[in-house]
Amino acid sequence: MTSDIQASYAVAAADYAKLLADNLAENPYDRAMLDLFAELVTGRVGDLGCGPGRITTYLAGLGLDAFGIDLSPEMVAIARETYPDLSFEVGSLFGLDLADGSLGGALAWYSLVHTPPEELPKVFAELHRVLAPGGLLLHAFKIGTEGYHLDQAYGHPLSLDVYQYQPAEVHEVLTAAGFGEVATFTHAPLEVEKQPQGYLLVRKV
Repeated sequence: MTSDIQASYAVAAADYAKLLADNLAENPYDRAMLDLFAELVTGRVGDLGCGPGRITTYLAGLGLDAFGIDLSPEMVAIARETYPDLSFEVGSLFGLDLADGSLGGALAWYSLVHTPPEELPKVFAELHRVLAPGGLLLHAFKIGTEGYHLDQAYGHPLSLDVYQYQPAEVHEVLTAAGFGEVATFTHAPLEVEKQPQGYLLVRKV
């Protein structure tokens, strides 16, 4: 799975970054949830699965001490070039090079869309590990009941499995990992979206 993700984004990283460059400006729901997260969080924040860094820089613009980690070296290279004042590193959400309890907040902003359901407990356990007690996690995801496979995306041939979840099932896994709910928000698809979107804001307990 990891090799397919890295290979696919190695091909598509530049066009992915261009396609989503202005996405936040067009999505009031995303901005609202990120703004809420920024208002509530304290301490260093990791944008985990940061892609080309567009969310990391938005959080930094809100005054947060934000940095990014992504599985794709090509994504990290674009982020470093585009936002040279911020820190970006290559890494996996399954084994982060971060000390226990070192973060005040973490984002998994659509960064688990390629993670199958059986792997979610491992990822959430790792995110729980790196958060300080009371630290916040904001998870954004596609709402649905079935996944699908992409052979073509962002103008390139690739191979990616995409998973969709119901908020209740994600909440159940987060609770089992040691998180408590702060806020849950969903919205119907915007014009450019194919499915409803979900956001779960939780706190390490």
